[in-house]
Amino acid sequence: MLTLRKNLIGIVAIIAAIVVFIVPFLFIVTTAMKTRLEASLLEFTWPQQFAFFENLAEVIAARDFMLITAFINSTVLTVVSVTLMVIFSAMVGWVLQRRQSRWNGFINFMVLAGLIIPPAVVPTIWVLQGLELFGTLPGLILIEVAYGLSFCVLLFRAFIATIPRELDEAATIDGAGPIRLFFTVVMPLLKSVIVTVIVVQAVFVFNDFQNPLYFLPGDENATVQLTLYNFQSQFNTQWNLLFTNILLITIPPLIMYIFFQKQIVAGLTSGAVKG
Repeated sequence: MLTLRKNLIGIVAIIAAIVVFIVPFLFIVTTAMKTRLEASLLEFTWPQQFAFFENLAEVIAARDFMLITAFINSTVLTVVSVTLMVIFSAMVGWVLQRRQSRWNGFINFMVLAGLIIPPAVVPTIWVLQGLELFGTLPGLILIEVAYGLSFCVLLFRAFIATIPRELDEAATIDGAGPIRLFFTVVMPLLKSVIVTVIVVQAVFVFNDFQNPLYFLPGDENATVQLTLYNFQSQFNTQWNLLFTNILLITIPPLIMYIFFQKQIVAGLTSGAVKG
């Protein structure tokens, strides 16, 4: 009876996954293969006339190859932002877990506040303008790091709690300073949670639409999500080109998630169970 119930739950979960994830993705793929007239019907049918490569060429060449520029901007934004998140959050998580002080409670409160309190757009723009970083890629990188740091700190702190303190003491006795101790002893032990943070945050930053829209205006600064506006207007939408664009910008995060899904689960569960 118990085995039958488990099998039934598994079947229901698979069906739910198909409905929630696979069916919309298939709709995107089939619509991207259609001509403009056929795609405007928005029907979940196989295309009568295959026009995927024509749509692909038109999407890439739209607005002076804006999509290529957007991919470059998004790649730079994602790589730099995630790298800074990993380094800073690992350091903060290690210090919070290893060193107890009267400031720990306040710092923990600020970390949790970063997850609870929603970001304010207008004050953030004022700060960026004061720093002369508004509308620049470095300014948006700082925004992405600031918004993602709290989640990363919590993951690293939970995982660092599983590392014996004796390793720190042994490295200190051998003459390792704090910097050397962190990068040569602690950091290599954080491989699974580092992969988790990299994949989760890379997908989030690469797919971010709101922050580039508010803090990085201008065609030359466009990211991949903002290229969706190329085929939408108030009175007309080119559905075949829009869904082709969606397909192109969906593939990189999808591939990353497929290849690293085991590492993501390992990083999340190890921190949760042992922390």
